[in-house]
Amino acid sequence: MSAPQLAPRPIAAWTAPVPFVNMIETSDNRPALKQLQQSAPAARTRKERPCDGCRKRKSKCVLQESRRCVLCEFHKQECAFVEKAQPRKRKLDDGSYADAAGKKSPVVGPDDANGTAEHSQGPASVSRTATATAPVRKPFAVDESLSLQRHRHCKLLGHTTSLDASLISLGKFNDKNETQSRLGTLRQVNGTEYFSIHDDADVPIPDDEARALADIELVVGQHGSALIDIYFRNVHPSYPVIQKNAFLDRHRHGDRQFNPPLLAAMYLLALSWWDSDPMLSSYQKPDMVRLDYIAISSLTVAMQRPKMSAVQAGLLLLQRAKSSTWTLTVQLVALAQDIGLHLDCTDWSIPPWEGRLRKRLAWALYMQDKWSALMHGRPSHINAVDWAVPAPTHEDFDESLLTPSTSSREDPDLEALMSKGRTIFMQMISLTSIMADVCETFYSQTAKTEFQRAGPYATQLVLNRAKPVQIRLKDWFARLPPECKMDHHTTTTTTPPTRQFSSTGYLHLAYFATEITIHRRIIQTLDPSPLTTTSPAPTTPTVPTIDPYLLNICRSAAKTRLISAMDFINRLTPAHLSAFWFFPSAANFALIGTFGALLMASSPGREEAGFYARRLGELRWSLGVCCRRAEWIGSAVGGLEGCGEMLGGLGEKPEGVGVGSVGAREKRKAREPFGRIELDEVEEEEVEEEESVDYGVGEVMEIDGWEET
Repeated sequence: MSAPQLAPRPIAAWTAPVPFVNMIETSDNRPALKQLQQSAPAARTRKERPCDGCRKRKSKCVLQESRRCVLCEFHKQECAFVEKAQPRKRKLDDGSYADAAGKKSPVVGPDDANGTAEHSQGPASVSRTATATAPVRKPFAVDESLSLQRHRHCKLLGHTTSLDASLISLGKFNDKNETQSRLGTLRQVNGTEYFSIHDDADVPIPDDEARALADIELVVGQHGSALIDIYFRNVHPSYPVIQKNAFLDRHRHGDRQFNPPLLAAMYLLALSWWDSDPMLSSYQKPDMVRLDYIAISSLTVAMQRPKMSAVQAGLLLLQRAKSSTWTLTVQLVALAQDIGLHLDCTDWSIPPWEGRLRKRLAWALYMQDKWSALMHGRPSHINAVDWAVPAPTHEDFDESLLTPSTSSREDPDLEALMSKGRTIFMQMISLTSIMADVCETFYSQTAKTEFQRAGPYATQLVLNRAKPVQIRLKDWFARLPPECKMDHHTTTTTTPPTRQFSSTGYLHLAYFATEITIHRRIIQTLDPSPLTTTSPAPTTPTVPTIDPYLLNICRSAAKTRLISAMDFINRLTPAHLSAFWFFPSAANFALIGTFGALLMASSPGREEAGFYARRLGELRWSLGVCCRRAEWIGSAVGGLEGCGEMLGGLGEKPEGVGVGSVGAREKRKAREPFGRIELDEVEEEEVEEEESVDYGVGEVMEIDGWEET
């Protein structure tokens, strides 16, 4: 007789909570401490008196199961019931005083001035009366979620841990799909995935969130609401990693128990438009250095309690210029895996809005990891074999907390901006997938070993592998929706033309960075001879070690890519430069300069090297002009000048050797420092007509003569 197999336990589908009675909504900005008290479970009918600490504070005492009350736990003090209650006097309607045994005395009517009937009922009756009549705060949507609860956090239970899913399914689950065990609370989200649920109070932290929130509000002062509006107007449409309605539901109704690094990160990004906002520019700008310090320090604390809000905060902080560190990116990947962002949550028993948010946040992290790996030259930490998140659709950008049919729609102008932003976001995801394949195909350790093993056939090997990727890039660009074109602008009636921005710039820049990354590897394999020698120039042209036809094809294609990228930079308008830019944009601008420097250094002749020296000078001027409106591009200018210093060690190039036609005015020394051009002293020159360039679409090179085995 065979042993019975353990079948997955049927799971209850998530249902919206039943609305409470007597709900009220208030817009008062209560302190964080009072919010912590009000966010506790609804008061229950009980006869227990408050603890000594709450009695002294004259605060509501909310007991927790097998733990201290909420306030004693918040203040990290002992929750004791030692002191006796002190009687107090109450003034009656007739002006006399009477002892009140309960915390509140009922109103005494004129027919019963002594109030003996009411007082004879005792404190328990008074408590029941207060509970029945007191209004109950409306519950926030995040408290019904899995990974955004305000006082609890979760961790994914992997399939190789000491807890087996088949054994967990034998427990007794409640209507929330949770079961209690000696290992804590376990929650089932589908037939095979489980999470362990932990109270935030169980994780000791060196500092409390209330103090960090107070410091943040002290820095931004009265401008918090205005900065939040700027964030959702300029950042959120193109980078929708926050559930807007869930956030505003809490912010507008007085809740201030936000994740401190998330709130600080939103303020920091919004401060980029401080000077351009007519309502804020007249005030002193908040201390961004202080705000950045609070955000980073509080994020370190928040990571000890894995939640989606910590991932959101980290991603937003990494979008700031000079903040994209590889270490923080790796930490966010680990944190996201802790809460299961790498899994498909389509059939999970969670609120629908949380499922949509998890998908958007997961892909934002995917892009962060892949582009960070490209920027820093590191291996990616997200592997395709362990990534199960389906590509987002337009439905996944729905901001409603209820079903889409019952949710209120945005105004037409904002809806147009959101539609364009979500399209750019999805196109960036598709482009990132191609870029990730480029890095794996040409820059992984396995690929580099294979290229070295190919020896003189390395170029043919690289070209054969480049062809499929270039076809994908060409198809991606050809299928771009109209709203993703560079010349597309969303016109709104409520926003002045000077404040209407377009984020299409970072998408096209990322495309050029991907193409340049391919051509960069091709150029590197053409001729491995030293490029920075300072030896005297040979008297006779150097005989190339590679087929001249192949050399001409590869270098001509690379030249076309460089010119197209520079043409893209020249087409940037103030609407592009003032918009939100994805975090690798500064590095991608610098990558264009690095590619031009590589072409100059690897030029076989003096004329071609001089041509690239002039192009690099023009690039520096163009980036300098862009810096006047987008200061963060200054780092790309610095990188370009660094390349110019390195090219100073380049030896003399031979005469009469080159690729393509170069004008006579370009015949000058290859090591002319292109960083010498000043922004205010630009020499007007007649630019020679280049070959026709199909903007944005690279040619697919077909090279025969070598087949990969």
